[in-house]
Amino acid sequence: MVHPSQQTNPMPPVGERPFVLLNMAMTADGKIAAANRDLGSFGSDLDQQHLLELRSTADAIMAGARTVDLNPVQLGPGPLRFRRLRLRQGLREYPLRIVVSGSGSLNPQAEIFRHRYSPILVLTTARIRPADAARLREVADEVRICGRERIDFLETLRWLRQARGVRRLLVEGGGELNATLFRANLIDELHLTVCPVIFGGTQAPTLADGRGFARLNQAVSLKRMSMRRRGAEVFLIFRRSQ
Repeated sequence: MVHPSQQTNPMPPVGERPFVLLNMAMTADGKIAAANRDLGSFGSDLDQQHLLELRSTADAIMAGARTVDLNPVQLGPGPLRFRRLRLRQGLREYPLRIVVSGSGSLNPQAEIFRHRYSPILVLTTARIRPADAARLREVADEVRICGRERIDFLETLRWLRQARGVRRLLVEGGGELNATLFRANLIDELHLTVCPVIFGGTQAPTLADGRGFARLNQAVSLKRMSMRRRGAEVFLIFRRSQ
């Protein structure tokens, strides 16, 4: 598979915030997990390799609390060859790991907190209960309040760029986090793998959940940068058109 840095420009444009990529695998009917929210492994080994290649280009990896709570994810760089690739590109061997939890109800026993090879940052709001904040501060490197009721993602991304040096941020879901970032027009590039499987069901999460857009003219407009078929899957790259 072609490395992501050869597919698109790996460096973000100069600006106040990181260049934001979203990487997702979805079924042919647009689902990113089954109704029980278990991500499982419905993508191929090629899709997993593509994910690790993308991670090797990012300063930080971000995921939502539900994704982290329900699945044994670490948001790490993967095997040694990908860590070496990061170093050759001038990045830290291990990325900053970011978990988003607006309510702060993230489980401090989640798998990610058992692996301490790189800093873990929890983004939350003033809605978090003091007891939850205290428990998360015991396992995370920082718990940051990023808004009163909702996370102000634009301001938070600016802070990540300025305070943490994050120039390139990879987002890995879930659907509600994706939708929020799309609504804020903060997804610069979408890497999408379409897999030959159907989950079905109204309770199965989609690429962008939440309340969505009320009108067609409010929808996010994308332009396709590339499309490749590998095995039974289709790999697509989109950029936001404005």
